[in-house]
Order: sequence, then structure tokens, then C-alpha cells
Amino acid sequence: MPAVNEVVRSRPHRLTVVCWIVAVAIVVLFVVVAVLLGRPVHDAEAEADAGGPFGIGDQIGMVFLGVLLAAGALAFTRPRVVADAHEVRVRNVIGGITVPWTLVRAVRFDRHSPWAALELLDDELVSVLAVQAADKEIALDAVRGLRRLHAEAWGGSPPSS
Repeated sequence: MPAVNEVVRSRPHRLTVVCWIVAVAIVVLFVVVAVLLGRPVHDAEAEADAGGPFGIGDQIGMVFLGVLLAAGALAFTRPRVVADAHEVRVRNVIGGITVPWTLVRAVRFDRHSPWAALELLDDELVSVLAVQAADKEIALDAVRGLRRLHAEAWGGSPPSS
């Protein structure tokens, strides 16, 4: 039987690692491009061009663009789920929702589904991107914890689907 004070927390682990690697790679790539933009061109036709090589503003712009793209990649690390005996708070990449357990019909983690979901009494399905199939045992532990809290909130007998 779960403790009254049990809190289930989860976030995507593999996705977080991948996003951080991608973000660092993006920044490094754009810094290298920015450095290469500032190198003088040793071509007679290029030197005759009045514009010359890219300036410091272009280099700073490239680094800034890389940081923005990296921040976009890191947005995928935002999903979280926190549940206690009364409610479940789901934060996805865009937006979030807090739902009392009394409105949740089931915690679903269907075979071949990439992430878990909450099935609400009004037949709405709320994706829980924080619990991803790629995380395997970590995801299963989170789903088991969510299902325990759900069953406890319903007195051991949640409504049938």
C-alpha cells in the first residue's frame, strides 16, 4: 500500500541526454562557423570585392543563432509529471495541466505507445511526455506509481473504461 505522502515525479531521461548533446553540438557548430566567417579570403577576386569578409557582427549573429537553436532543442527537456494523493500535474513541451485524480479514468501506457497518457472521465486523453517508453524501467516505475496513486484516490476501484 502506498504511503499517504507518496509523490511520483518523472521526467524523460534518455531524451534529456540526447537534447543536451544536440544542444552542445549546435552551439559548437555555430561557433566554428562564426570563426570561419571571420577568416580572410585569399582570393584575388574576393579581395577586390568591396564588402570583404564577414564582420564581427555577423560572427556574433551566428553564435546567437546557434544559442537560440540550442535553446529550442532543450525545450524538449521541459516535460515533467508530479503526482500526489490528490492530483497529477503534467507539464509537456508546450503547456501543462493539473488534474485531480477524481477526473482521471485510467493511467494508460499502451504497448507500442511512445509515452504514457491520462484518460479522463470526459474521454479526453492527456499525453504525459515525461514518461517515455525509451526510458524502459524508469517509465514503468513511474506508471506503476501513478497507477497506485490513482487506485488510492478511487478507493482501490477506479472507474472501468
